[in-house]
Amino acid sequence: MSAFGLQVDPGLVVVLQGNPSKREALEQLVHALAARQDLVSGADELRQAVFAREDVMSTGIGQGVAIPHVRVDAVKQPAVVIGISKEGIAFGALDNTPVHIIVLFAMPSGSQRVYLGLLAQVMLTLKMPGFCEALVSCTTPEAVLELVNA
Repeated sequence: MSAFGLQVDPGLVVVLQGNPSKREALEQLVHALAARQDLVSGADELRQAVFAREDVMSTGIGQGVAIPHVRVDAVKQPAVVIGISKEGIAFGALDNTPVHIIVLFAMPSGSQRVYLGLLAQVMLTLKMPGFCEALVSCTTPEAVLELVNA
């Protein structure tokens, strides 16, 4: 079982290179998920939902973490995409610190109970001593998968 309560698939981990903007980072995560037609039926609907959610309020929760999340018909089954940035991203987080870890939740419409359970699991995991530091130190998607899917 994944540390995040949902197995993270290969291809759904993005090690962000350089200094991407918030929009560029989110685009890369959306692109990785949209490539999975078994999980998503409409890339445009997913993209629009992610950016509409960010327009309401930044999902940068502080301490270097952002948890963008959407529930939309285009998502066929719950999925998690992880983005890691060593340099950090200006994300408009609540504490105004750069974001190094992005955990994008994409859920089917009407999945409130599953969504809340997964969110709680992610929050508990990210609060574990040393977990965020270990995650940010990962330099490859494989290293991220080893950590979160252990």
